[in-house]
Amino acid sequence: MSKSEGKYTTIHYQNYLKLDEILGAQKLRSVQLGDPAHEEMLFIIVHQVYELWFKQVRHELVSVIDFFRDEEVVESSLSTAVGRLRRVESILKLMVEQISIMETMTPLDFLDFRNYLFPASGFQSFQFRAVECLLGLPEEQRMTYHGHKYSSVFPDDQQQELSAIYANGTLLDAVNSWLERTPFLNLDGFDFMALYREAVDSMLTKEREAISQSNYLTDKEKEMRTTMIGGTDTYFKSILDRDTHDQLVKEHKKNLSYEASLAALFINLYRDEPILHLPFQFMTCLIDIDNQMTNWRYRHSQMVLRMIGNKVGTGGSSGHEYLAATAHKHQIYGDFHSISTLLIPRSDLPTLPPSIRQQLNFHFNVT
Repeated sequence: MSKSEGKYTTIHYQNYLKLDEILGAQKLRSVQLGDPAHEEMLFIIVHQVYELWFKQVRHELVSVIDFFRDEEVVESSLSTAVGRLRRVESILKLMVEQISIMETMTPLDFLDFRNYLFPASGFQSFQFRAVECLLGLPEEQRMTYHGHKYSSVFPDDQQQELSAIYANGTLLDAVNSWLERTPFLNLDGFDFMALYREAVDSMLTKEREAISQSNYLTDKEKEMRTTMIGGTDTYFKSILDRDTHDQLVKEHKKNLSYEASLAALFINLYRDEPILHLPFQFMTCLIDIDNQMTNWRYRHSQMVLRMIGNKVGTGGSSGHEYLAATAHKHQIYGDFHSISTLLIPRSDLPTLPPSIRQQLNFHFNVT
């Protein structure tokens, strides 16, 4: 018998999926304590499903990070990474929708068994913390848990595993390094930053002129709007001045290095060039995942408010207030969001020289 023949064996659906273990894992504490609560079954299953999805998300993120460990990320790897990140985004969307299933349980239904949950809490979900770490949520950016480090609720081995994710490199680290290595900013005969600065000045001048010539605005409104537009010394300063950007990184207000930020801006501005399609899609995926993580946190906080109001959570946190704050503070890829502030109209975009445009296209040499 050949090796290939020996690999194929029969298996039953029930055994392959370990259904006896999975379907036997719903142990209702209310039943064990002699006070059965019908809704506890739903509560357990919803959270078990979340944990299964967290496992799949971890599986996808680890594979994507591995693609970026090589010095050169080939086109096929980037395409696969985009596909897997789209899957992560879809899972996160489903997780948000899953909250509506939980909300078929009323607050009074929840109170039937809530007292049996102390001190268990969603804060003790190791897998969710692992997902945050893999995505690259900076430790300095995290909200504390009762004044302690976020990982303090886990045993030593799990704390070490979370620390190892940061030590080995997160997706944010990988993306930052990849963007720093991109060759788009070192193109002979094309000084991107000098031309970009001129384009920004031109765009701002046009906007000021449009305001000053408006027949619908008062002088006070014109002054206010002109001030709001600012200039290259306002929000554009973070990209036009390295020292300003580096200071924002030190203050943990930006996560990408200056070089990585420039590369991300270039990719966004010239996204229509064939070779930049996939890099742009990849960055868009990261924004979408960040948005879905924020949606999940916010939607979760609203569900908690609906279920327990302003009560303290079973894990001892401030409940809704804490969760709502994380939705705002635990954003990871805000640097990509802020690039929209730095974009200029296509009509003001510096024209690429033919030789450089050819480098950014797929072309064949026929001999």
